[in-house]
Amino acid sequence: MIALHFDDLRQHLDILRLRSGGSLTVRFVEPRDAEALQAYFRALSVRSRYNRFLGAMSELPQTELDHFIHVGEADRFSVIATMMIDGIETIVGEARYGFEADTASFEFGISIDDRWQGRGIGSELMKNLQCRAASLGARRMFGDTLLSNDAMIRLARKSGFAFTRNPDDWKLVRFEKHIELAPQDNPCASWKLAAAASGEIATASFAS
Repeated sequence: MIALHFDDLRQHLDILRLRSGGSLTVRFVEPRDAEALQAYFRALSVRSRYNRFLGAMSELPQTELDHFIHVGEADRFSVIATMMIDGIETIVGEARYGFEADTASFEFGISIDDRWQGRGIGSELMKNLQCRAASLGARRMFGDTLLSNDAMIRLARKSGFAFTRNPDDWKLVRFEKHIELAPQDNPCASWKLAAAASGEIATASFAS
């Protein structure tokens, strides 16, 4: 796959079907989402915020919030999972990831609103992240979490990740997974765009 272009963030939007029959939208964070994203983090339980950021934090510092809402800076990306609740687009989960081209590695972290945990949102978001990783050309995806974060460990295990020790911090466990470049089913918008762009380049090269 080739590097993606993010001129139109909405091209990378995905609508996923939950086991309840409802729909979940996963899209890149935009600058207009700053206030809603900060409100989302503030509304997480103390434990969920601690698990997400591996330490005590009541909200995102302004500098960190700025990083979250500017997609693609230093090959770092943020997505939000939203649902329509009483006619309002509401953030129910988020993820931030980075891609290292030299090692074809995709590192990520996620959180789900406490009120919406246990409804399959985390599993669907993990599948979507795997496809987004493939669209970037990643061969390996991984994350770190606290040894006490049972919910994340269960989700990673359910999603097919293997576990190893974190090389730098004994309080953390690393979960990682080899991924295929081609998604097995229902490819995400980012993968379709990358595949189309790759095909266009291949066609042009052949024609020349």
